[in-house]
Amino acid sequence: MLFLIACTQGALAQAKYYQVTNLWRAYVGYGNQSSPALDRNGVIYVTAWEGRLYAVNAKGESLWNYQINSDVVSSPAVGEDGTVYFGARDHRLYAIGSDGQKKWSFRTGRWVDASPALGAEGTIYFGSWDGNFYALTRDGTEKWRFQTGGPVVSSAAIGATGDIFFGSHDRKLYALNAAGQKLWEFPTHGAIISSPTLGRNGEVYFTSVDGKLYALNAAGAKQWELPTGSITASSPVLDESGNLYLCANTNFLAISPAGKMIWQRRTWDHPEDWLADSSGMVLANGQIIFSTRDARVIALRPDSDWEWLFWLDGSSLSSPLVGPDGIIYAMGLHTGLNALPRDVPLAATPWPMFRANPQRTGRVLPVN
Repeated sequence: MLFLIACTQGALAQAKYYQVTNLWRAYVGYGNQSSPALDRNGVIYVTAWEGRLYAVNAKGESLWNYQINSDVVSSPAVGEDGTVYFGARDHRLYAIGSDGQKKWSFRTGRWVDASPALGAEGTIYFGSWDGNFYALTRDGTEKWRFQTGGPVVSSAAIGATGDIFFGSHDRKLYALNAAGQKLWEFPTHGAIISSPTLGRNGEVYFTSVDGKLYALNAAGAKQWELPTGSITASSPVLDESGNLYLCANTNFLAISPAGKMIWQRRTWDHPEDWLADSSGMVLANGQIIFSTRDARVIALRPDSDWEWLFWLDGSSLSSPLVGPDGIIYAMGLHTGLNALPRDVPLAATPWPMFRANPQRTGRVLPVN
């Protein structure tokens, strides 16, 4: 059911939009900062700050949960065989089977807040606060590690040729090959805590806490940079024309492939320290969906007009997800996992959402 309403506050003054109701809400712990992942059987996986991995079916029913004795902010990633991988603040990366049973864990030197990336052949890539970037086999054996000059909380992106891209607190973006050898590095003036986004021709887009969005070519040469003022972990996403969309502090931005600002919308008028960490996603009809610190999931049209919203009843640091059937999954810090019936699938782009695809593998999508 939809309601046409008018908002009379702040940035939304005089705007008209539809308010959406949800299909269901499932309890998945509290303090959730991660983003949900979806396996190919329609099961949704969520990690909770309280130290649990939850599995929820398409009806919103809890299937199982797996508990560890640690805080968790890492988003889960789902492998081809249904194994779910996530990091934790007990210094470990976990592999949990689709039946809720632990397969293995791998210990690092410090917290693992980064979300794992999964290579096409099954290699698991992730960084740690110990300053290392790791590659593991499917059975949890270390293949190699690459040392940076600072903590690695940036979640890696994997290109079409298998090259891996990630940032570090040492202010550099790194490109490695599948053997762990450095291809190149690109310096910025601030820590890189966001996940890189990959384009159709190997372009690498990422933000730094120096307040800029960068575009590099596949060889690591800078194509352009754009001051956005953003200092958060939000990552850009791409539409079918190559435009980028990015949460930047309290604004939402649209940026052309050439690095020019198309438009920006202030999404809330709450205190300036309520900054957006979530990433948006682009649907096949061109709508851009994102969640906010003031408890909303918002849909904008490509021209920045408001389309619809859903109230989460709690702040959101989580990036939304849409499945092949067009159901949108969104989560707040304390309100649980919500399923929203919108019936529009993802846009056909190399990187339409956080971590590129519903399984959150961090692997670029092939696009003709």
